[in-house]
Amino acid sequence: MSSLMFWEVPSPFGVEETVARIQQNIQNAGNGWALAGLRNPAKAVEADGGNSLPVMMVEACSTKYSGPILKDDTVRFLSILMPCKISIYKKNDGKTYIAGMNAGLMGKMFGPMVGEVMGHVAKDQAKFIIFDASKPAPPMIKGTPGAAGGAAAGTGGGC
Repeated sequence: MSSLMFWEVPSPFGVEETVARIQQNIQNAGNGWALAGLRNPAKAVEADGGNSLPVMMVEACSTKYSGPILKDDTVRFLSILMPCKISIYKKNDGKTYIAGMNAGLMGKMFGPMVGEVMGHVAKDQAKFIIFDASKPAPPMIKGTPGAAGGAAAGTGGGC
């Protein structure tokens, strides 16, 4: 079941470069997409005395797609899935991977309007992870674009 609900692909780059390239692709995607944040869940594990391989989560949202869902009382609970997240992480094999939710399949479970919206989300997300290796990597954007002080507080650029 997990292979239907989520996808995972290897990245040809390291974690930070993959994050930076995905961020740039989101910013260039159109369709109302904006960066909503960058999270580092491994940092909490480390702060608690643990050890973890790198994990970063790029958060993005499109008001074009979130708007219809947030306006409809019957599906507003799907706000739990906003913003969209793409996870970039290293595994014990030393390689970097990218993972996300299968938005197209998930959307089909909630009726025609959500199915159509999430189908568009899935198509756009597929473009977020297409990289042109001939171009230099952009700088990684840390924190939340537009948030006071750049802190990843979930404000600014969100849904």
